Amino acid sequence: MSAQLIDGRFLAQSIKDALAQQIAKLPQQPRLDIVLVGHDEASEIYVRNKIKAADQIGLKTVLHLFDETVSEEELLQAIEAMNNDKMVNGIIVQLPLPANLDMHRIINKIDPCKDVDGFHPYNTGMLQNNQNPYFIAATPLGIMQLIKTVCPNLSGKNVVIIGASLIVGRPLATLLLNQECTVTITHIHTKNIKELTRRADIVVAACGVANLVKADWIKDGAILIDVGINRLQGKICGDIDFADVQDIASAITPVPGGVGPMTIAILLQNTVTAYNLQNKSEK
Repeated sequence: MSAQLIDGRFLAQSIKDALAQQIAKLPQQPRLDIVLVGHDEASEIYVRNKIKAADQIGLKTVLHLFDETVSEEELLQAIEAMNNDKMVNGIIVQLPLPANLDMHRIINKIDPCKDVDGFHPYNTGMLQNNQNPYFIAATPLGIMQLIKTVCPNLSGKNVVIIGASLIVGRPLATLLLNQECTVTITHIHTKNIKELTRRADIVVAACGVANLVKADWIKDGAILIDVGINRLQGKICGDIDFADVQDIASAITPVPGGVGPMTIAILLQNTVTAYNLQNKSEK
């Protein structure tokens, strides 16, 4: 039997529909400010998709464009102005940044209450301590929701994450640990990755290597989450060889149409949450 398709578009649309209803009842539009530095093609596409999705649900976006030669101090001043602007509810800095800019210093400048990407040390630290951060990074949180559509009880599950990034692998591992999973994170220096993935109940591929995970990498009935977005011979594909594994896995996310739509939906959800947090005292 072919694997069950975990439809990220469907779940993301249900989240956006609920958000649109919430926003329609608010006294003013929640506002998301997006910082884009330089002219990275992929970043520009991601930002356009975020703005389009926000428009569809009635969420206001303001795009701050900076040339790649912008100084770090100028960018920090711009973020400080957004922090102090009560009309701004959420702030994101589109990554990656040009090499001359210190990503950590810039992310750390964002007010944790407006850090809807969930990258500020306060939010990541609270997550690590299994407490309540203001926000959790959108891609890991979206992945958790996708997994739970096919596996509601994660306690005791053996999970392997391919990729140890600060944006996906590490926060996702924490979320899974907090759900009582046994988690292994692999990276470029991990030996015998295939032996690890073959024992996993759930495999999350987030390494940016097209079609890396093959049928002989997984066990029968595994749940597969593909975070990768790669171009191969002019076509979009993930880090998992979908055609090769679909008759072995029990469930799998497609690329496109899996994790990507959920990332945007959760970002919008975080922005509405930010609005509600910041206006709580005024209700």
